[in-house]
Amino acid sequence: MELLKEIKDTEFPEDESNLKIREASRAVLFDENSLVPLLFVSKDNYHKLPGGGIDEGEDQAKALIRECVEEIGSEIEVNGEVGKIVEFRSKWDLKQISYCYHGKIISKGEPNFTEKELSQGFKIIWLSLKDAISKIKNDKPESYEGSFIQKRDLVFLKNVGQILLTD
Repeated sequence: MELLKEIKDTEFPEDESNLKIREASRAVLFDENSLVPLLFVSKDNYHKLPGGGIDEGEDQAKALIRECVEEIGSEIEVNGEVGKIVEFRSKWDLKQISYCYHGKIISKGEPNFTEKELSQGFKIIWLSLKDAISKIKNDKPESYEGSFIQKRDLVFLKNVGQILLTD
């Protein structure tokens, strides 16, 4: 998968052996009205794409399908790759690799948010791709994590716009 960007608050350390490595799958999805689901994290005032960590024994696609059922209550169909982004969050000694896909919503249901997601005020909103890009671009995240997510998901959304123009 093509590396789209590295996002870091300081340089990667020479020795990465002490870093926690986290891999995640994310998606830019479209429903029957060409709307994209975003998750609003009201506690920290930012929006994000659905997706999350890849569990042991899962591949990227299985993780993405599971996360979309949990976070947006939707069955999905993956249509292609968007790219990957590597983040280095020095405050947490974390290197995160996010794999992003684009696809469509097959069926909608209710999300099954975790206690942590509920405590962060997760809520689903549906926007056009253009409005989703604008929404994330204009966010003012109030957390360390949110500032990384904003940069990452903006790159993914803009790349999907380019992919759709060339299809």
